[in-house]
Amino acid sequence: MNRGFYTIMAAQFFSSLADNALLFVAIDLLITMKSPAWITPLLKFLFVLFYVLLAAFVGAFADSLPKGRVMFIANLVKIFGCALLFYEVHPLAAYAIVGIGAAIYSPAKYGILTELLPPEKLVAANGWIEGLTIASIILGTVMGGALVSDRAEAVMLGWNIGITDAAYGALMIVGVLYIAAALFNLRIPLTGSIYPHQERNPVRLVEDFANCCTILWKDKLGQISLAVTTLLWGTAATLQFIVLEWAKQSLHMSYEKATTMVGLVGLGVTGGAVLSAKLVTLRKSLSVIPVGVVMGVMVMLMAFVHTPVIAYPMLIGIGALSGFFVVPMNALLQHRGHVLMSAGHSIAVQNFNENLSVLTMLAVYSLMLRLHLELNTIIVLFGLFLSGTMFFIMRLHAANQREHDSLALIGEHRH
Repeated sequence: MNRGFYTIMAAQFFSSLADNALLFVAIDLLITMKSPAWITPLLKFLFVLFYVLLAAFVGAFADSLPKGRVMFIANLVKIFGCALLFYEVHPLAAYAIVGIGAAIYSPAKYGILTELLPPEKLVAANGWIEGLTIASIILGTVMGGALVSDRAEAVMLGWNIGITDAAYGALMIVGVLYIAAALFNLRIPLTGSIYPHQERNPVRLVEDFANCCTILWKDKLGQISLAVTTLLWGTAATLQFIVLEWAKQSLHMSYEKATTMVGLVGLGVTGGAVLSAKLVTLRKSLSVIPVGVVMGVMVMLMAFVHTPVIAYPMLIGIGALSGFFVVPMNALLQHRGHVLMSAGHSIAVQNFNENLSVLTMLAVYSLMLRLHLELNTIIVLFGLFLSGTMFFIMRLHAANQREHDSLALIGEHRH
């Protein structure tokens, strides 16, 4: 890997670290405001909403400028969103602005990998990026919980720099992380990749985006990898909130300790992602799909666990299975997207589908809480849905393979 790749990794790490720390600071602000439980998942819902609403436009934007500059602009938007919380703007509105920055950031972050590296290095590069992103999620989660703890409040109030509230101190630290990410963005090298002139007409952009979606969903390899990553990202986003609530209800943990349980899932994902990058090649990427069925079963078992001794290895295991199969799927999807269309456009299609899944799952979870369903019932339904959908994707892939083999056989007979 070259130096430019490591600069991208550093920028991604600090930006993602700040996003995740800010989420848990915002959750704490909602708790302080005594907001009902069903409001909390809406933080992530509004953050992700702009990935979907802006999907048709951010791909073209990412391909219209050098990717490092696009990432820098995106970080400025995130800094603005974070700053709004200082002026007591509602956490839902402020975190939604951060979501706009994240939506702009994502196609550039992944698109630059296909410009900078050859296809054979994409699985390894994805392993590093995903592993580092998950590491930042773990640290961000634990950091967010720690920043709003009583101990942190005592330390920050003793700094004598005019901080009168721990939340303001936490927001200042998150702001410094975003600034660090922006400085690394400025150091990202130019790749020399120049795309054709990008369309600016909104109607044409939507038509072009819809066409790109159709191309990727019709591609036999693209549809399987897109289906898996779409399901997984929706699952991961919802699981964050489920684990947080489960740790409080079933394990009787405080908010700060519950955030470390979310971090354990992330720890497992990092291990699974690194292992996958070493063991699974791009050619063998589809062989990991059955792992998703097992992951769904493990999620269901959470409903029967009430002691931390069993909970710790279980959460790490769920994360490891998730990390092991998402990295090859991501790499395959990026490769197919790069072959079929431009890097920025293919990542925008991926983001649209994955985040539509996140929106749907978070909305359903929020609705279940609003209807006062028991948490264990929600966990079992969630695990069943995950295993069942992964099993269906396995059958679809097997059907695609049979069709491909039949067509190859017919072709041989004709010759």
